[in-house]
Amino acid sequence: MSTIDWIVLFGTLGTIAAYGVYKTYKQNSLDSYLRGKNSMNWWTIGLSIMATQASAITFLSTPGQAYEDGMRFIQFYFGLPLAMIIISVSFIPIYYKLKVYTAYEYLENRFDLKTRTLASLLFIIQRGLGAGITIYAPAIILSTLLGWNLTWTNILIGTLVIIYTVSGGTEAVSITQKQQMAVMMGGMILAGIIVIQMLPISFQEALHVAGSMDKLNIVNFEFDLADRYNIWSGMTAAVFLFLGYFGTDQSQVQRYLSGQTLSQSRMGLIMNGFLKIPMQFVILFIGVMVFVFYQFFQPPVVFNKVQTEKLRESEYAGDFEKLEDNYTANFEESKTSYMKMLDAIKENDKESERIIKSELKSLKQEQKEIRDEVKELIVANDPVAETRDTDYVFMRFVMDNLPTGIIGLLFAVIFSAAMSSSASELNSLGSTSTIDLYKRSIKKEASDIHYLRSSKFFTAFWGVGAILFATYASLFENLIQAVNLLGSLFYGTILGIFIVGFFMKWVNGKAVFIGALASEALIFIIHFRNGIGFFDFVWNIGFLWYNAIGCLAVMLFAAIVQFFIKK
Repeated sequence: MSTIDWIVLFGTLGTIAAYGVYKTYKQNSLDSYLRGKNSMNWWTIGLSIMATQASAITFLSTPGQAYEDGMRFIQFYFGLPLAMIIISVSFIPIYYKLKVYTAYEYLENRFDLKTRTLASLLFIIQRGLGAGITIYAPAIILSTLLGWNLTWTNILIGTLVIIYTVSGGTEAVSITQKQQMAVMMGGMILAGIIVIQMLPISFQEALHVAGSMDKLNIVNFEFDLADRYNIWSGMTAAVFLFLGYFGTDQSQVQRYLSGQTLSQSRMGLIMNGFLKIPMQFVILFIGVMVFVFYQFFQPPVVFNKVQTEKLRESEYAGDFEKLEDNYTANFEESKTSYMKMLDAIKENDKESERIIKSELKSLKQEQKEIRDEVKELIVANDPVAETRDTDYVFMRFVMDNLPTGIIGLLFAVIFSAAMSSSASELNSLGSTSTIDLYKRSIKKEASDIHYLRSSKFFTAFWGVGAILFATYASLFENLIQAVNLLGSLFYGTILGIFIVGFFMKWVNGKAVFIGALASEALIFIIHFRNGIGFFDFVWNIGFLWYNAIGCLAVMLFAAIVQFFIKK
Protein backbone atom coordinates (compact mmCIF):
# COMPACT_ATOMS: atom_id res chain seq x y z
CA MET A 1 0.00 0.00 0.00
CA SER A 2 1.04 3.61 -0.55
CA THR A 3 1.82 6.18 2.14
CA ILE A 4 -1.59 7.79 1.55
CA ASP A 5 -3.32 4.44 2.14
CA TRP A 6 -1.48 3.98 5.45
CA ILE A 7 -2.44 7.51 6.53
CA VAL A 8 -6.10 6.86 5.65
CA LEU A 9 -6.09 3.50 7.47
CA PHE A 10 -4.46 4.56 10.73
CA GLY A 11 -6.01 8.03 10.67
CA THR A 12 -9.50 6.51 10.50
CA LEU A 13 -8.90 3.93 13.23
CA GLY A 14 -7.08 6.32 15.55
CA THR A 15 -9.73 9.03 15.18
CA ILE A 16 -12.59 6.64 16.02
CA ALA A 17 -10.84 5.24 19.11
CA ALA A 18 -9.80 8.71 20.34
CA TYR A 19 -13.32 10.07 19.83
CA GLY A 20 -14.80 7.23 21.89
CA VAL A 21 -12.39 7.90 24.77
CA TYR A 22 -12.86 11.69 24.62
CA LYS A 23 -16.67 11.57 24.72
CA THR A 24 -17.05 9.02 27.51
CA TYR A 25 -13.98 8.90 29.77
CA LYS A 26 -15.80 10.60 32.69
CA GLN A 27 -18.09 7.62 33.45
CA ASN A 28 -18.42 7.63 37.25
CA SER A 29 -21.29 5.24 38.02
CA LEU A 30 -22.13 1.64 37.25
CA ASP A 31 -25.47 2.62 35.69
CA SER A 32 -23.92 5.07 33.22
CA TYR A 33 -21.11 2.62 32.42
CA LEU A 34 -23.40 -0.36 31.71
CA ARG A 35 -26.52 1.38 30.35
CA GLY A 36 -25.00 4.56 28.94
CA LYS A 37 -27.22 6.74 31.16
CA ASN A 38 -30.18 5.57 29.03
CA SER A 39 -29.34 8.36 26.62
CA MET A 40 -29.36 6.60 23.24
CA ASN A 41 -31.93 7.53 20.60
CA TRP A 42 -33.44 4.96 18.26
CA TRP A 43 -31.18 5.47 15.26
CA THR A 44 -28.02 5.26 17.41
CA ILE A 45 -29.38 2.00 18.86
CA GLY A 46 -30.21 0.69 15.38
CA LEU A 47 -26.74 1.49 14.00
CA SER A 48 -25.10 0.03 17.11
CA ILE A 49 -27.07 -3.23 16.74
CA MET A 50 -26.15 -3.47 13.06
CA ALA A 51 -22.47 -2.70 13.75
CA THR A 52 -22.34 -5.34 16.50
CA GLN A 53 -23.59 -8.01 14.10
CA ALA A 54 -21.55 -6.78 11.11
CA SER A 55 -18.18 -8.25 12.01
CA ALA A 56 -15.12 -8.05 9.78
CA ILE A 57 -16.02 -11.51 8.53
CA THR A 58 -19.19 -9.99 7.02
CA PHE A 59 -17.13 -7.70 4.80
CA LEU A 60 -14.39 -10.22 4.05
CA SER A 61 -16.41 -13.41 3.56
CA THR A 62 -19.72 -12.20 2.16
CA PRO A 63 -18.40 -10.76 -1.16
CA GLY A 64 -16.25 -13.88 -1.57
CA GLN A 65 -19.23 -16.11 -0.86
CA ALA A 66 -21.27 -14.29 -3.51
CA TYR A 67 -18.32 -14.65 -5.93
CA GLU A 68 -18.36 -18.40 -5.41
CA ASP A 69 -21.97 -19.24 -4.54
CA GLY A 70 -24.16 -16.35 -5.72
CA MET A 71 -26.62 -14.35 -3.66
CA ARG A 72 -28.59 -17.14 -2.01
CA PHE A 73 -27.02 -16.31 1.37
CA ILE A 74 -29.48 -13.36 1.55
CA GLN A 75 -32.22 -15.88 2.44
CA PHE A 76 -30.54 -16.33 5.82
CA TYR A 77 -31.89 -12.87 6.79
CA PHE A 78 -35.47 -13.19 5.52
CA GLY A 79 -36.76 -14.05 9.00
CA LEU A 80 -34.97 -11.13 10.70
CA PRO A 81 -37.85 -8.59 10.57
CA LEU A 82 -40.22 -11.17 12.12
CA ALA A 83 -37.74 -11.87 14.93
CA MET A 84 -37.32 -8.13 15.62
CA ILE A 85 -41.07 -7.68 15.93
CA ILE A 86 -41.40 -10.64 18.33
CA ILE A 87 -38.56 -9.31 20.53
CA SER A 88 -40.03 -5.80 20.52
CA VAL A 89 -43.39 -7.11 21.68
CA SER A 90 -42.32 -9.85 24.10
CA PHE A 91 -38.76 -9.35 25.36
CA ILE A 92 -38.01 -5.63 25.64
CA PRO A 93 -41.05 -4.65 27.79
CA ILE A 94 -40.05 -7.21 30.43
CA TYR A 95 -36.42 -6.02 30.50
CA TYR A 96 -37.56 -2.40 30.88
CA LYS A 97 -40.12 -3.22 33.56
CA LEU A 98 -37.48 -4.96 35.70
CA LYS A 99 -34.82 -2.29 34.96
CA VAL A 100 -32.18 -4.97 34.45
CA TYR A 101 -28.52 -4.47 33.54
CA THR A 102 -28.32 -7.88 31.83
CA ALA A 103 -30.91 -10.17 30.26
CA TYR A 104 -30.04 -12.94 32.72
CA GLU A 105 -31.22 -10.96 35.76
CA TYR A 106 -34.76 -11.71 34.57
CA LEU A 107 -34.13 -15.45 34.93
CA GLU A 108 -33.52 -15.21 38.68
CA ASN A 109 -36.71 -13.18 39.08
CA ARG A 110 -38.64 -15.82 37.14
CA PHE A 111 -36.84 -19.02 38.20
CA ASP A 112 -33.84 -19.09 40.57
CA LEU A 113 -30.14 -18.25 40.89
CA LYS A 114 -28.84 -21.49 39.39
CA THR A 115 -30.85 -20.98 36.18
CA ARG A 116 -29.57 -17.40 35.90
CA THR A 117 -26.01 -18.59 36.48
CA LEU A 118 -26.33 -21.41 33.92
CA ALA A 119 -27.57 -19.05 31.19
CA SER A 120 -24.83 -16.54 32.06
CA LEU A 121 -22.13 -19.21 31.86
CA LEU A 122 -23.45 -20.53 28.52
CA PHE A 123 -23.32 -16.98 27.18
CA ILE A 124 -19.82 -16.33 28.57
CA ILE A 125 -18.45 -19.58 27.08
CA GLN A 126 -19.72 -19.00 23.57
CA ARG A 127 -19.20 -15.23 23.52
CA GLY A 128 -15.75 -15.48 25.12
CA LEU A 129 -14.63 -17.88 22.39
CA GLY A 130 -16.47 -15.81 19.80
CA ALA A 131 -14.56 -12.65 20.81
CA GLY A 132 -11.26 -14.39 20.09
CA ILE A 133 -12.50 -15.65 16.73
CA THR A 134 -13.88 -12.19 15.87
CA ILE A 135 -10.33 -10.82 16.22
CA TYR A 136 -8.48 -13.78 14.71
CA ALA A 137 -10.55 -14.38 11.57
CA PRO A 138 -9.89 -10.95 9.99
CA ALA A 139 -6.38 -10.73 11.48
CA ILE A 140 -5.16 -13.84 9.67
CA ILE A 141 -6.43 -12.51 6.34
CA LEU A 142 -5.25 -8.93 6.88
CA SER A 143 -1.82 -10.03 8.09
CA THR A 144 -1.46 -12.16 4.96
CA LEU A 145 -2.51 -9.35 2.61
CA LEU A 146 -0.40 -6.68 4.33
CA GLY A 147 2.57 -8.89 5.14
CA TRP A 148 2.22 -8.21 8.87
CA ASN A 149 3.02 -10.50 11.76
CA LEU A 150 -0.23 -12.25 12.78
CA THR A 151 0.36 -11.84 16.53
CA TRP A 152 0.93 -8.08 16.21
CA THR A 153 -2.18 -7.74 14.04
CA ASN A 154 -4.22 -9.47 16.77
CA ILE A 155 -2.70 -7.17 19.39
CA LEU A 156 -3.39 -4.04 17.31
CA ILE A 157 -7.09 -4.80 16.87
CA GLY A 158 -7.56 -5.99 20.46
CA THR A 159 -5.70 -3.11 22.09
CA LEU A 160 -7.60 -0.39 20.21
CA VAL A 161 -10.89 -2.00 21.27
CA ILE A 162 -9.83 -2.43 24.92
CA ILE A 163 -8.77 1.24 25.23
CA TYR A 164 -12.10 2.87 24.40
CA THR A 165 -14.37 0.05 25.64
CA VAL A 166 -12.78 0.00 29.11
CA SER A 167 -12.73 3.80 29.18
CA GLY A 168 -16.35 4.53 28.30
CA GLY A 169 -18.35 1.31 28.53
CA THR A 170 -21.68 0.97 26.71
CA GLU A 171 -21.85 4.61 25.63
CA ALA A 172 -18.35 4.48 24.09
CA VAL A 173 -19.28 1.33 22.17
CA SER A 174 -22.50 2.85 20.83
CA ILE A 175 -21.15 6.24 19.74
CA THR A 176 -18.05 4.80 18.07
CA GLN A 177 -20.22 2.31 16.20
CA LYS A 178 -21.98 5.20 14.45
CA GLN A 179 -18.65 6.31 12.95
CA GLN A 180 -17.66 2.72 12.22
CA MET A 181 -20.93 2.05 10.37
CA ALA A 182 -20.43 5.21 8.31
CA VAL A 183 -16.92 4.08 7.35
CA MET A 184 -18.03 0.49 6.66
CA MET A 185 -21.04 1.18 4.47
CA GLY A 186 -19.54 4.28 2.83
CA GLY A 187 -16.44 2.34 1.88
CA MET A 188 -18.36 -0.66 0.56
CA ILE A 189 -20.77 1.41 -1.52
CA LEU A 190 -17.85 3.36 -2.99
CA ALA A 191 -16.12 0.07 -3.86
CA GLY A 192 -19.32 -1.16 -5.53
CA ILE A 193 -19.62 1.99 -7.65
CA ILE A 194 -15.97 1.73 -8.71
CA VAL A 195 -16.17 -1.94 -9.71
CA ILE A 196 -19.29 -1.30 -11.82
CA GLN A 197 -17.54 1.61 -13.57
CA MET A 198 -14.50 -0.59 -14.25
CA LEU A 199 -16.54 -3.23 -16.11
CA PRO A 200 -15.87 -3.32 -19.88
CA ILE A 201 -19.57 -4.02 -20.49
CA SER A 202 -22.81 -2.24 -19.58
CA PHE A 203 -24.54 -2.79 -16.25
CA GLN A 204 -27.40 -4.64 -17.96
CA GLU A 205 -24.92 -6.93 -19.72
CA ALA A 206 -23.18 -7.53 -16.37
CA LEU A 207 -26.49 -8.77 -14.96
CA HIS A 208 -26.84 -11.15 -17.92
CA VAL A 209 -23.33 -12.53 -17.25
CA ALA A 210 -24.07 -12.97 -13.54
CA GLY A 211 -27.43 -14.59 -14.25
CA SER A 212 -25.94 -17.02 -16.78
CA MET A 213 -23.63 -18.37 -14.06
CA ASP A 214 -26.45 -18.61 -11.45
CA LYS A 215 -25.01 -15.80 -9.31
CA LEU A 216 -28.37 -14.00 -8.95
CA ASN A 217 -30.13 -17.01 -7.39
CA ILE A 218 -31.71 -15.06 -4.53
CA VAL A 219 -34.53 -17.45 -3.53
CA ASN A 220 -34.47 -21.25 -3.33
CA PHE A 221 -37.78 -22.99 -2.50
CA GLU A 222 -36.33 -26.51 -2.27
CA PHE A 223 -36.67 -27.94 1.25
CA ASP A 224 -33.43 -29.55 2.43
CA LEU A 225 -32.42 -29.81 6.11
CA ALA A 226 -28.76 -30.04 5.12
CA ASP A 227 -28.94 -26.78 3.12
CA ARG A 228 -28.27 -23.76 5.35
CA TYR A 229 -29.51 -21.19 2.85
CA ASN A 230 -33.01 -21.63 1.47
CA ILE A 231 -36.33 -19.85 2.06
CA TRP A 232 -37.45 -22.47 4.61
CA SER A 233 -34.39 -22.30 6.85
CA GLY A 234 -34.39 -18.50 6.55
CA MET A 235 -38.00 -18.18 7.70
CA THR A 236 -37.88 -20.85 10.43
CA ALA A 237 -34.49 -21.98 11.79
CA ALA A 238 -32.90 -18.54 11.28
CA VAL A 239 -35.78 -16.90 13.20
CA PHE A 240 -34.82 -18.97 16.26
CA LEU A 241 -31.19 -17.91 15.83
CA PHE A 242 -32.16 -14.24 15.61
CA LEU A 243 -34.48 -14.52 18.62
CA GLY A 244 -31.62 -16.05 20.59
CA TYR A 245 -29.00 -13.58 19.39
CA PHE A 246 -30.95 -10.32 19.57
CA GLY A 247 -33.26 -11.31 22.43
CA THR A 248 -30.94 -13.08 24.88
CA ASP A 249 -27.32 -12.36 23.88
CA GLN A 250 -26.04 -9.62 26.19
CA SER A 251 -23.85 -8.15 23.43
CA GLN A 252 -27.10 -7.15 21.66
CA VAL A 253 -29.41 -6.71 24.66
CA GLN A 254 -26.99 -4.16 26.11
CA ARG A 255 -27.29 -2.08 22.94
CA TYR A 256 -31.03 -1.47 23.32
CA LEU A 257 -31.13 -1.39 27.14
CA SER A 258 -29.30 1.95 26.76
CA GLY A 259 -32.32 3.49 24.99
CA GLN A 260 -34.00 6.66 26.29
CA THR A 261 -37.39 4.94 26.37
CA LEU A 262 -39.04 1.63 25.56
CA SER A 263 -40.26 3.09 22.25
CA GLN A 264 -36.74 4.22 21.27
CA SER A 265 -35.37 0.72 21.90
CA ARG A 266 -38.17 -0.88 19.90
CA MET A 267 -37.63 1.50 16.98
CA GLY A 268 -33.89 0.76 17.02
CA LEU A 269 -34.55 -2.99 16.76
CA ILE A 270 -37.12 -2.55 14.00
CA MET A 271 -34.66 -0.33 12.11
CA ASN A 272 -32.12 -3.15 12.24
CA GLY A 273 -34.72 -5.68 11.08
CA PHE A 274 -35.59 -3.78 7.94
CA LEU A 275 -32.17 -2.31 7.01
CA LYS A 276 -30.07 -5.43 7.51
CA ILE A 277 -31.46 -7.20 4.43
CA PRO A 278 -30.68 -4.28 2.04
CA MET A 279 -27.24 -3.97 3.64
CA GLN A 280 -26.46 -7.65 3.05
CA PHE A 281 -27.90 -7.39 -0.47
CA VAL A 282 -25.47 -4.56 -1.29
CA ILE A 283 -22.46 -6.48 0.06
CA LEU A 284 -23.44 -9.67 -1.79
CA PHE A 285 -24.13 -7.74 -5.00
CA ILE A 286 -20.65 -6.18 -4.83
CA GLY A 287 -19.27 -9.72 -4.67
CA VAL A 288 -21.29 -10.65 -7.77
CA MET A 289 -19.94 -7.60 -9.64
CA VAL A 290 -16.39 -8.61 -8.67
CA PHE A 291 -17.19 -12.01 -10.20
CA VAL A 292 -18.31 -10.34 -13.43
CA PHE A 293 -15.16 -8.17 -13.43
CA TYR A 294 -13.00 -11.28 -13.27
CA GLN A 295 -14.76 -12.81 -16.27
CA PHE A 296 -13.12 -10.11 -18.43
CA PHE A 297 -9.91 -9.45 -16.49
CA GLN A 298 -8.00 -12.60 -15.60
CA PRO A 299 -8.16 -13.46 -11.87
CA PRO A 300 -5.38 -15.23 -9.97
CA VAL A 301 -5.57 -19.02 -9.93
CA VAL A 302 -5.67 -18.80 -6.13
CA PHE A 303 -6.47 -15.49 -4.41
CA ASN A 304 -4.17 -16.11 -1.43
CA LYS A 305 -1.03 -14.61 -2.95
CA VAL A 306 1.26 -15.81 -0.15
CA GLN A 307 0.51 -19.45 -0.95
CA THR A 308 1.10 -19.08 -4.69
CA GLU A 309 4.39 -17.22 -4.10
CA LYS A 310 5.58 -20.10 -1.91
CA LEU A 311 4.60 -22.49 -4.70
CA ARG A 312 6.67 -20.57 -7.28
CA GLU A 313 9.77 -21.06 -5.14
CA SER A 314 9.16 -24.76 -4.47
CA GLU A 315 9.94 -27.98 -6.31
CA TYR A 316 6.40 -27.83 -7.72
CA ALA A 317 7.04 -24.55 -9.60
CA GLY A 318 7.07 -26.28 -13.01
CA ASP A 319 3.75 -28.04 -12.40
CA PHE A 320 2.24 -24.79 -11.15
CA GLU A 321 3.40 -22.91 -14.26
CA LYS A 322 1.73 -25.48 -16.53
CA LEU A 323 -1.54 -25.21 -14.59
CA GLU A 324 -1.34 -21.40 -14.83
CA ASP A 325 -0.97 -21.67 -18.62
CA ASN A 326 -4.03 -23.94 -18.75
CA TYR A 327 -5.90 -21.48 -16.55
CA THR A 328 -5.02 -18.59 -18.90
CA ALA A 329 -6.20 -20.55 -21.93
CA ASN A 330 -9.45 -21.41 -20.15
CA PHE A 331 -9.97 -17.75 -19.22
CA GLU A 332 -9.47 -16.51 -22.79
CA GLU A 333 -11.92 -19.09 -24.12
CA SER A 334 -14.47 -18.15 -21.43
CA LYS A 335 -14.10 -14.45 -22.18
CA THR A 336 -14.76 -15.07 -25.88
CA SER A 337 -17.82 -17.19 -25.04
CA TYR A 338 -19.23 -14.43 -22.81
CA MET A 339 -18.99 -11.91 -25.66
CA LYS A 340 -20.72 -14.38 -28.00
CA MET A 341 -23.46 -14.95 -25.42
CA LEU A 342 -24.06 -11.19 -25.06
CA ASP A 343 -24.32 -10.92 -28.88
CA ALA A 344 -26.86 -13.77 -28.89
CA ILE A 345 -28.89 -11.99 -26.20
CA LYS A 346 -28.90 -8.75 -28.22
CA GLU A 347 -30.10 -10.66 -31.28
CA ASN A 348 -32.65 -12.56 -29.19
CA ASP A 349 -31.17 -15.87 -30.40
CA LYS A 350 -32.39 -18.14 -27.59
CA GLU A 351 -30.94 -21.35 -29.00
CA SER A 352 -27.42 -19.94 -29.39
CA GLU A 353 -27.69 -18.40 -25.92
CA ARG A 354 -28.63 -21.77 -24.43
CA ILE A 355 -25.73 -23.56 -26.16
CA ILE A 356 -23.17 -20.94 -25.12
CA LYS A 357 -24.38 -21.00 -21.49
CA SER A 358 -23.87 -24.76 -21.48
CA GLU A 359 -20.34 -24.30 -22.89
CA LEU A 360 -19.57 -21.67 -20.26
CA LYS A 361 -20.63 -23.96 -17.42
CA SER A 362 -18.32 -26.66 -18.79
CA LEU A 363 -15.47 -24.15 -18.95
CA LYS A 364 -16.19 -23.09 -15.37
CA GLN A 365 -16.06 -26.71 -14.24
CA GLU A 366 -12.71 -27.09 -15.99
CA GLN A 367 -11.50 -23.90 -14.28
CA LYS A 368 -12.54 -25.31 -10.90
CA GLU A 369 -10.62 -28.51 -11.59
CA ILE A 370 -7.47 -26.50 -12.42
CA ARG A 371 -7.85 -24.54 -9.15
CA ASP A 372 -8.30 -27.78 -7.22
CA GLU A 373 -5.07 -29.15 -8.73
CA VAL A 374 -3.21 -25.99 -7.72
CA LYS A 375 -4.57 -26.33 -4.17
CA GLU A 376 -3.34 -29.93 -4.10
CA LEU A 377 0.15 -28.65 -5.00
CA ILE A 378 -0.09 -26.04 -2.23
CA VAL A 379 -0.90 -28.76 0.33
CA ALA A 380 1.83 -31.03 -1.06
CA ASN A 381 4.32 -28.16 -0.58
CA ASP A 382 2.93 -27.14 2.83
CA PRO A 383 0.65 -29.74 4.51
CA VAL A 384 -0.79 -27.19 6.98
CA ALA A 385 -1.51 -24.52 4.34
CA GLU A 386 -5.03 -23.04 4.17
CA THR A 387 -6.37 -23.51 0.62
CA ARG A 388 -9.83 -22.03 1.09
CA ASP A 389 -9.33 -18.63 -0.56
CA THR A 390 -12.91 -17.27 -0.73
CA ASP A 391 -12.20 -14.77 2.05
CA TYR A 392 -9.30 -13.28 0.07
CA VAL A 393 -11.29 -12.55 -3.10
CA PHE A 394 -12.61 -9.07 -2.26
CA MET A 395 -9.50 -7.59 -0.62
CA ARG A 396 -7.24 -9.05 -3.35
CA PHE A 397 -9.45 -7.27 -5.89
CA VAL A 398 -9.17 -4.08 -3.83
CA MET A 399 -5.37 -4.22 -3.61
CA ASP A 400 -4.86 -5.08 -7.28
CA ASN A 401 -7.37 -2.73 -8.89
CA LEU A 402 -8.63 0.16 -6.75
CA PRO A 403 -7.00 3.63 -6.67
CA THR A 404 -4.71 4.98 -3.95
CA GLY A 405 -6.58 6.15 -0.86
CA ILE A 406 -9.55 3.89 -1.54
CA ILE A 407 -7.39 0.86 -0.69
CA GLY A 408 -6.62 2.35 2.75
CA LEU A 409 -10.29 3.16 3.24
CA LEU A 410 -11.35 -0.42 2.47
CA PHE A 411 -8.81 -1.80 4.93
CA ALA A 412 -10.21 0.68 7.47
CA VAL A 413 -13.64 -0.85 6.75
CA ILE A 414 -12.38 -4.31 7.73
CA PHE A 415 -10.56 -3.10 10.84
CA SER A 416 -13.56 -0.98 11.88
CA ALA A 417 -15.88 -3.98 11.54
CA ALA A 418 -13.54 -6.10 13.66
CA MET A 419 -13.40 -3.37 16.31
CA SER A 420 -17.17 -2.74 16.41
CA SER A 421 -18.08 -6.40 16.97
CA SER A 422 -15.26 -7.00 19.43
CA ALA A 423 -16.16 -3.89 21.47
CA SER A 424 -19.76 -5.07 21.94
CA GLU A 425 -18.60 -8.54 22.90
CA LEU A 426 -16.08 -7.32 25.49
CA ASN A 427 -18.59 -4.79 26.87
CA SER A 428 -21.22 -7.51 27.34
CA LEU A 429 -18.74 -10.01 28.81
CA GLY A 430 -17.64 -7.40 31.36
CA SER A 431 -21.27 -6.64 32.26
CA THR A 432 -22.32 -10.27 32.64
CA SER A 433 -19.22 -11.23 34.63
CA THR A 434 -19.81 -8.34 37.04
CA ILE A 435 -23.61 -8.36 37.43
CA ASP A 436 -24.51 -12.04 37.06
CA LEU A 437 -21.48 -13.73 38.66
CA TYR A 438 -19.27 -11.42 40.70
CA LYS A 439 -21.88 -9.14 42.26
CA ARG A 440 -24.53 -11.85 42.67
CA SER A 441 -22.47 -14.80 43.91
CA ILE A 442 -18.97 -13.66 44.93
CA LYS A 443 -19.02 -10.15 46.45
CA LYS A 444 -22.65 -9.32 47.18
CA GLU A 445 -22.12 -6.11 49.17
CA ALA A 446 -19.83 -3.37 47.84
CA SER A 447 -19.96 0.22 46.66
CA ASP A 448 -21.09 1.35 43.23
CA ILE A 449 -17.53 2.50 42.47
CA HIS A 450 -16.21 -0.97 43.35
CA TYR A 451 -18.54 -2.63 40.85
CA LEU A 452 -17.72 0.02 38.24
CA ARG A 453 -14.02 -0.78 38.61
CA SER A 454 -14.67 -4.51 38.56
CA SER A 455 -16.69 -4.13 35.35
CA LYS A 456 -13.76 -2.29 33.74
CA PHE A 457 -11.40 -4.97 35.02
CA PHE A 458 -13.50 -7.81 33.59
CA THR A 459 -13.82 -5.97 30.25
CA ALA A 460 -10.03 -5.65 30.04
CA PHE A 461 -9.61 -9.25 31.25
CA TRP A 462 -11.82 -10.60 28.47
CA GLY A 463 -10.04 -8.34 25.97
CA VAL A 464 -6.66 -9.78 26.88
CA GLY A 465 -8.18 -13.27 26.83
CA ALA A 466 -9.58 -12.68 23.34
CA ILE A 467 -6.14 -11.54 22.10
CA LEU A 468 -4.48 -14.63 23.61
CA PHE A 469 -7.10 -16.95 22.10
CA ALA A 470 -6.67 -15.23 18.73
CA THR A 471 -2.89 -15.62 18.98
CA TYR A 472 -3.14 -19.39 19.42
CA ALA A 473 -6.28 -19.87 17.32
CA SER A 474 -4.25 -21.32 14.45
CA LEU A 475 -4.24 -24.55 16.46
CA PHE A 476 -7.93 -24.92 15.53
CA GLU A 477 -9.51 -25.63 12.14
CA ASN A 478 -12.29 -23.98 10.15
CA LEU A 479 -12.39 -20.80 12.23
CA ILE A 480 -14.35 -18.79 9.69
CA GLN A 481 -17.18 -21.33 9.71
CA ALA A 482 -16.88 -21.61 13.50
CA VAL A 483 -18.11 -18.02 13.92
CA ASN A 484 -21.54 -18.99 12.58
CA LEU A 485 -21.56 -22.43 14.15
CA LEU A 486 -20.56 -21.38 17.66
CA GLY A 487 -23.70 -19.36 18.36
CA SER A 488 -25.98 -22.09 17.05
CA LEU A 489 -24.57 -24.57 19.58
CA PHE A 490 -25.74 -22.40 22.51
CA TYR A 491 -28.41 -19.91 21.41
CA GLY A 492 -31.20 -22.50 21.14
CA THR A 493 -30.81 -23.59 24.77
CA ILE A 494 -30.54 -20.02 26.10
CA LEU A 495 -33.57 -18.95 24.05
CA GLY A 496 -35.52 -21.97 25.29
CA ILE A 497 -34.96 -20.93 28.92
CA PHE A 498 -36.34 -17.47 28.19
CA ILE A 499 -39.31 -18.81 26.19
CA VAL A 500 -40.25 -21.11 29.09
CA GLY A 501 -39.96 -18.14 31.44
CA PHE A 502 -42.16 -15.91 29.28
CA PHE A 503 -44.87 -18.31 28.20
CA MET A 504 -44.84 -21.49 30.33
CA LYS A 505 -45.73 -19.97 33.70
CA TRP A 506 -46.41 -23.35 35.34
CA VAL A 507 -42.78 -24.55 34.92
CA ASN A 508 -40.40 -23.88 37.84
CA GLY A 509 -36.65 -23.32 38.09
CA LYS A 510 -35.63 -26.91 38.80
CA ALA A 511 -37.48 -28.22 35.73
CA VAL A 512 -36.10 -25.62 33.32
CA PHE A 513 -32.55 -26.07 34.70
CA ILE A 514 -32.65 -29.83 34.05
CA GLY A 515 -34.35 -29.25 30.69
CA ALA A 516 -31.61 -26.79 29.64
CA LEU A 517 -28.81 -29.22 30.54
CA ALA A 518 -30.56 -32.04 28.64
CA SER A 519 -31.13 -29.77 25.63
CA GLU A 520 -27.48 -28.70 25.47
CA ALA A 521 -26.38 -32.34 25.70
CA LEU A 522 -28.75 -33.19 22.84
CA ILE A 523 -27.36 -30.39 20.64
CA PHE A 524 -23.78 -31.58 21.15
CA ILE A 525 -24.79 -35.16 20.33
CA ILE A 526 -26.57 -34.01 17.15
CA HIS A 527 -23.57 -31.90 16.11
CA PHE A 528 -20.76 -34.35 16.78
CA ARG A 529 -22.67 -37.29 15.28
CA ASN A 530 -24.01 -35.25 12.33
CA GLY A 531 -23.61 -37.33 9.17
CA ILE A 532 -22.57 -40.33 11.29
CA GLY A 533 -25.55 -41.10 13.51
CA PHE A 534 -26.06 -44.17 15.63
CA PHE A 535 -26.45 -47.70 14.30
CA ASP A 536 -28.56 -47.43 11.11
CA PHE A 537 -30.06 -44.04 11.97
CA VAL A 538 -28.08 -41.24 10.30
CA TRP A 539 -28.98 -37.56 10.10
CA ASN A 540 -27.52 -34.61 8.19
CA ILE A 541 -28.77 -31.31 9.60
CA GLY A 542 -27.53 -27.80 8.81
CA PHE A 543 -26.36 -26.02 11.97
CA LEU A 544 -29.04 -23.31 11.68
CA TRP A 545 -31.58 -25.92 12.76
CA TYR A 546 -29.71 -26.42 16.05
CA ASN A 547 -31.31 -23.18 17.27
CA ALA A 548 -34.86 -24.43 16.72
CA ILE A 549 -34.08 -27.91 18.06
CA GLY A 550 -32.38 -26.54 21.19
CA CYS A 551 -35.21 -24.13 22.00
CA LEU A 552 -37.98 -26.68 21.49
CA ALA A 553 -36.01 -29.33 23.41
CA VAL A 554 -35.76 -27.08 26.50
CA MET A 555 -39.52 -26.50 26.37
CA LEU A 556 -40.26 -30.23 25.99
CA PHE A 557 -37.79 -31.49 28.60
CA ALA A 558 -38.80 -28.80 31.11
CA ALA A 559 -42.48 -29.70 30.69
CA ILE A 560 -41.74 -33.42 31.19
CA VAL A 561 -39.60 -32.83 34.30
CA GLN A 562 -42.22 -30.48 35.75
CA PHE A 563 -44.88 -33.14 35.22
CA PHE A 564 -42.89 -35.70 37.24
CA ILE A 565 -42.06 -33.14 39.94
CA LYS A 566 -45.79 -32.51 40.42
CA LYS A 567 -46.51 -36.23 40.44
